[in-house]
Amino acid sequence: MTQSLTLRRPDDWHLHLRDGAMLAAVLPESARHFARALVMPNLVPPVVTGADARAYRDRILAALPEGMDFTPLMTLYLTEETDPADVARAHEEGLVAAVKLYPAGATTNSASGVRDFDAVRGVLERMAEIGLPLCVHGEVTDPAIDIFDREAVFIDRVLDPLRRATPGLRVVMEHVTTADALAYVRDHDRDLAATITTHHLVINRNHILAGGIRPHYYCLPVAKRETHRLALRVAATSGDARFFLGTDSAPHTDALKESACGCAGCFTAPNTLSILAHVFEEEGALDRLEGFASLNGRAFYRLPPNAARITLTRGAPVTCPAKIDTGDGPVTVFDPGFALHWRVT
Repeated sequence: MTQSLTLRRPDDWHLHLRDGAMLAAVLPESARHFARALVMPNLVPPVVTGADARAYRDRILAALPEGMDFTPLMTLYLTEETDPADVARAHEEGLVAAVKLYPAGATTNSASGVRDFDAVRGVLERMAEIGLPLCVHGEVTDPAIDIFDREAVFIDRVLDPLRRATPGLRVVMEHVTTADALAYVRDHDRDLAATITTHHLVINRNHILAGGIRPHYYCLPVAKRETHRLALRVAATSGDARFFLGTDSAPHTDALKESACGCAGCFTAPNTLSILAHVFEEEGALDRLEGFASLNGRAFYRLPPNAARITLTRGAPVTCPAKIDTGDGPVTVFDPGFALHWRVT
């Protein structure tokens, strides 16, 4: 049995860092292990312009503890008023690595998202010209569509028509949760990739609902049936370069999670690498963990691999704090429900 694994320092291609006191508390949890992270723009107010992205990046770097080496890769929040010239300028300056599409009302702080996709066609066409990726939260918000079907319906109603109308647009389907999404990626070998989260490799919808409501497993897109979870594990551990890690680590205080209308999101930054090593070991694919966590994403985003390396060692059970304290209140760390034996050493 393998007891030690060395890989290039990984990157996180979907991360929520929030702002203010929460940012200061959660940033070190990602910066400790990850070299780079694609930072989501759904703040209040959202990061919609190049100037917004620059200011947010400066706040992140100011909150980074001394001695930590971490590069935030910024994104812009796509709205129906987004200026294609501002997007192109921010990309040319190396300020932003992607633009994020939230269908209006799909998830946390998505009220400013897109309702009329014709209104953003000019932005998407400009992005296709310059090679700037579009990161997509792939769910429809039609109340007539069951929440467990919203990802599959989004592909048919929105994503496929959008890609056909915008040849050359590079798209990342973020935090995919269904076999339908995996099949769509596999059927298209150009300009399309998908991120897979840590928690969707571990939980299915029973974890949220069976035996009582467990708010700290509630996320969007919501976890699906066990058949979909198993399909995600196959994709993540397959070695297919179109699939890579985006944790979607999304901290909320316990007061906001454990309420009558609890927020969606799982905070996985502190123990993601331990969980991933566990999953890849179970699948007999430890040799493919580096590709999933460290190589595939940077290749899609056309960035060099990280020079630094990390080592994971298998041993006694890893002790991870159940919560971290923030200036806004405690945040519960994702509990995979099994003992972890891999630690970053």
